[in-house]
Amino acid sequence: MNKKTVGFIFGSIVGAAAGVVAGVMLAPRSGAESRAMAADAMNDAWDSAVDTYERGAGVVNDKFSGVRPVVDAKTDELRAKVDLARERMDQLRESLSDAVAGASAQVQDAVTSVADRVSAMTDAPVAGEKPADAVHVEVVDADDEIPAV
Repeated sequence: MNKKTVGFIFGSIVGAAAGVVAGVMLAPRSGAESRAMAADAMNDAWDSAVDTYERGAGVVNDKFSGVRPVVDAKTDELRAKVDLARERMDQLRESLSDAVAGASAQVQDAVTSVADRVSAMTDAPVAGEKPADAVHVEVVDADDEIPAV
């Protein structure tokens, strides 16, 4: 260590010791009284901290109690909207299912009509024309999957 560092440390120790001695010699009260005053000051600080904590906890509790009904109302409103959306989706699903069933019936009727016409053409050939030899019509049920082409 260099001389400046040693001098600083030594001076700090001497200064602290001089302060303690001066404090003891010049203290207006005895040690018991000083300790009692320090204890009272600590108790007052502790009581003040507890009061501040309790007031803060009360304010937070009041704010939370004030916000809770709003949150509950918004939650209920959101649930109602979700339920309404589910009902609407069910209605749309049912409507779509009915439309698909109707379209399927129309396609089935059209296929039957075309098959009947093709069959009629093959039964009675027109003069000079050859009957259709290889006509194949396949009817697909609504539950069956349509094969990829």
